[in-house]
Amino acid sequence: MTPATPDRGAREPREDRAADVTAGAPGPDPVTAAQGRSGLAAALGPDFSVSEALGGPRGVAEVALPSVVFVVVVSLLQDLRTAIYAALAASALFVVLRLLARSSPSQALSGLLGVAVCALVASRTGEARDFFALGLLVNVVYAGAYLVSTLRTPAFSVPLGRGRRLRVPRGPWPVLGLVLGLLTDERLAWKDDPRRLRVYVQVTWVWIAVFALRLLVQGPLYLADQVAALGTARVVMGFPLFGLAAYVTWVLVRGVPRAGHHGEDRDGDGGPAPGATAEPQRHEG
Repeated sequence: MTPATPDRGAREPREDRAADVTAGAPGPDPVTAAQGRSGLAAALGPDFSVSEALGGPRGVAEVALPSVVFVVVVSLLQDLRTAIYAALAASALFVVLRLLARSSPSQALSGLLGVAVCALVASRTGEARDFFALGLLVNVVYAGAYLVSTLRTPAFSVPLGRGRRLRVPRGPWPVLGLVLGLLTDERLAWKDDPRRLRVYVQVTWVWIAVFALRLLVQGPLYLADQVAALGTARVVMGFPLFGLAAYVTWVLVRGVPRAGHHGEDRDGDGGPAPGATAEPQRHEG
């Protein structure tokens, strides 16, 4: 495991970010994060860097700070509207900093969009805890989708019209296999490699455990309306858990040669295919 490297504007990772990359979002999702060497794609290289996996200090700050600001303001002032404005201002600040640094603002803009969605939900319900409701919901969806993808399902066909049918081979179809397979030259060859299929099922379960743990801890806090504790849990169980899960993924995946490369991929690092890139998207859990 190589030492963490500082964030540099010239190779800034785009943690992802999609609409689920928010202060109230579930925490770095491996699928949306699988891009370049940042996010989950850090599990594809011969070495593992925590800094690259998390998107560097700037990436962490852009995702975590709005949540921290929201919790601090709502706890001290007991004013939901002020807390919402403060969180939006903190997120908007990163957009401005990106523009001033002449770097891509896409990550910061998607983070701002996520915070805005969370703020909208909380303002509509009038409940501070609902600033984090979207994150809980997304964790439920991720856990369910990842779980279903590991099930052994029979082969079936889907009608396409005009007498044509699409045949879908039997499962499992682990999400991590689909994502990492696209970032390497494996594509879907791992489906015919029992060892590679097994390891992709295993690492998918690692991420299921992450989503489930977040729900087990944060769900009761949400129901008990413990906003400060909930916000703290979001930050603590966001990037740290993501980094740990990404590292475990790296250890397991690199131990099994890529499908079709048993002779030449002796180290089993499962490195990305030449030219395979993706820009990670992250969100705080």
